[in-house]
Amino acid sequence: MTDTARARKLADRIRVVVAETLQRRIKDPRLGYVTITDTRVTGDLREATVFYTVYGDDEERAASAAALESAKGVLRSEVGRQTGVRFTPTLAFVLDAVPDNARTIDDLLAKAKAADEQVRETSAGKDYAAGADPYRKPAEDDEAEAGGDASDDA
Repeated sequence: MTDTARARKLADRIRVVVAETLQRRIKDPRLGYVTITDTRVTGDLREATVFYTVYGDDEERAASAAALESAKGVLRSEVGRQTGVRFTPTLAFVLDAVPDNARTIDDLLAKAKAADEQVRETSAGKDYAAGADPYRKPAEDDEAEAGGDASDDA
């Protein structure tokens, strides 16, 4: 049985150690503005996936990915030294897609807002086809029933 609390604690510690090591010890010029966003560790504590974002274009992302891959050994040894676990997990670096997804959602929301504004402008000063309130009211239903009963008697 795996201890998920232990895996979470180890993942949080790995995230901090990797971020600090990148800031202080790794001096690779290819490494851009990298932010470690999340870390996940498998239940057996053997593999760690480190999610990161890079500020910049695709070229800077590719250069930072190459720099992280080349620094993987230094980062793993630092994680092993600072965490004190029996088996140091292997590190896998994955570019985090959350900022791109957030940008896509923002674009979609802006398009929806523009479409709503266009509908609002088109409908300004217009009337409903069935009048202001097309729904029958209970008082009208009573009158219709009373009128209908009188015609049935005749």
